[in-house]
Amino acid sequence: MSLVDIDPSAVRSGEVRARHKKFLFPSVSPYYGEPLVLEEGSGVWVRDAEGQEYLDCFSGILTLALGHCHPEVNARVQDQLNELGHTSTLYVTEGQVRVAERLAELAPTGLTRSYFTNSGSEAMETAVMAACLYTGRSEIVALRHCYHGRTYLATNLTAHASWRPLASSIAGLHHARAPYLYRSELAGMDEEEAGEIFARDVEEVIVTCTNGRPAAFLAEPILGVGGYIVPPRGYYRRAAEIVRKYGGLFISDEVQTGFGRTGRWWGIDHWEVEPDIMYMAKGIANGFPVGATMAREEIAEAWTAKSISTFGGNPIAMAAAEATLEVMVRENVDVRCAERGVQLRRGLNALQEQYEWIGEVRGMGLMLALELVEDSVTKEPAPARAQAYLEATKEAGVLVGVAGLHGNVVRLAPSMLITETEVEEAIERLGRACKIASAAA
Repeated sequence: MSLVDIDPSAVRSGEVRARHKKFLFPSVSPYYGEPLVLEEGSGVWVRDAEGQEYLDCFSGILTLALGHCHPEVNARVQDQLNELGHTSTLYVTEGQVRVAERLAELAPTGLTRSYFTNSGSEAMETAVMAACLYTGRSEIVALRHCYHGRTYLATNLTAHASWRPLASSIAGLHHARAPYLYRSELAGMDEEEAGEIFARDVEEVIVTCTNGRPAAFLAEPILGVGGYIVPPRGYYRRAAEIVRKYGGLFISDEVQTGFGRTGRWWGIDHWEVEPDIMYMAKGIANGFPVGATMAREEIAEAWTAKSISTFGGNPIAMAAAEATLEVMVRENVDVRCAERGVQLRRGLNALQEQYEWIGEVRGMGLMLALELVEDSVTKEPAPARAQAYLEATKEAGVLVGVAGLHGNVVRLAPSMLITETEVEEAIERLGRACKIASAAA
């Protein structure tokens, strides 16, 4: 090959990857054997440094709720940059108040007070602190297969060995059995009955592993990093009843399930129970760093000690959040996700019929997953196949995620504004990736 045949963009991509490897922590580990260097995005489409276009079905890990570079969000941020960039929470800004008011309108009954931070991890820390201060207790019950962030407390609460860099070192954190029907002996049982059995384990943990006085039960309505584990109907209603019987609170982690993603405004709306505390991040500001914790008034009032989040409620981030929420409401994103989710799931079900290594299709709305297995009888997890499929999706020009305790679950979560035509294109590319992966096996 002569020098004139060398693609300059490919050379630059390689250089960027080399610098990434040299100057960032090794734990900042991107997808693919040869990671993508992304440069441009619009709606559901992104383009890498070499000009290759991809249909983004993962939305920056469920964060770009309205797609890349939404013009209304960008315009609002640009206007705010020219007015007021930063103040800290030592001063009042109307933008922060307006976002809090809008969230109070959208939230489940009783959640009227908000605390803004920069991320889901911080929002979770705020929720746990609020629960402990209100109850005067310090023990928390979470779920196995859960993920709650990257801070010290969050990694201790997270129940995936690969996401826990240190041995458990925070006392008072306990994990109940995840309501994971596909990988349990309860598969095929009536959902309400299965939900009751799973919920009893929450009580078992309370009476055996805690002092019987938990501060809270903390859970994701659909377990995200766990592989979009959807609990059986009735589970969260019973789990909340149990923790409240022992004087604790129910905290709903809406970081991934919030803002219409599952076909309802909040993931917890599917489960006929209202949380005492709820926190969110990711899609709330379409890519800008915003976390929010909401609580009932009496819970918020119990926090009398000093607290500050330097960048929480930042005017620029609040401008992005306000614009994002306005578009979400106007576009009825919960209804859109329900409709486009039916379409996408129909396509995924068709792929499952063709490929026996797709063990289960699950999820709600535009939060859908494929669990990949060696065979449908033993359900043995197939992480190597998932990695092969990930590489195949790159070749097919579609971006997806991989998760699950065993790394064998393919996650899909495109922009909530994705069109019917774009969903059809996504299905076609996902199918093409199945063929590529099967041929390579």
